[in-house]
Amino acid sequence: MGVEITRRELSAADLRREAARAKDARASRRMLALAFVLDGRTRTEAAESCGMDRQTLRDWVHRYNAEGLSGLIDRPLPGRTPMLSTEQMSELAAIVEAGPDPEMDGVVRWRRVDLCAVVERRFGIRVAERTMSSILRRLGFVKLSARPRHPQSDPDAQELYKKLSRTGAHGPA
Repeated sequence: MGVEITRRELSAADLRREAARAKDARASRRMLALAFVLDGRTRTEAAESCGMDRQTLRDWVHRYNAEGLSGLIDRPLPGRTPMLSTEQMSELAAIVEAGPDPEMDGVVRWRRVDLCAVVERRFGIRVAERTMSSILRRLGFVKLSARPRHPQSDPDAQELYKKLSRTGAHGPA
């Protein structure tokens, strides 16, 4: 057959059930491919039905035989250690959530460059603007911002302007 699943604690039906429960779509697809192999399909059929090639399926069978279901989940990729610790990341998230203090921070809304300056002041770590974008995305923030309000703006005057502009009575032109 070419590829053999030696681990037998889960049947094809069990693998399908686990695939339905899995939150990771890639791992789910790998479980389904293994279920097809246990059903007796060829390696080519099982692989193509789950969007992979035969060699990739073979590699996943080896990992499953060695590690079980946990072997089908993507491992974290090695890389550079994060610039900010977990505590610093959570503190930065709280700073972003709270928003700037116009008097203390000198801005009415956070920009990446402002947050880079805050990180440098607070933690002594210099961060590039592009890196700050990645950090904010990792923290779950998206690039949306409320329209800033000037601290001395008059809401009543703004409402009056809106009413006048809807009726077309702006006054003399």
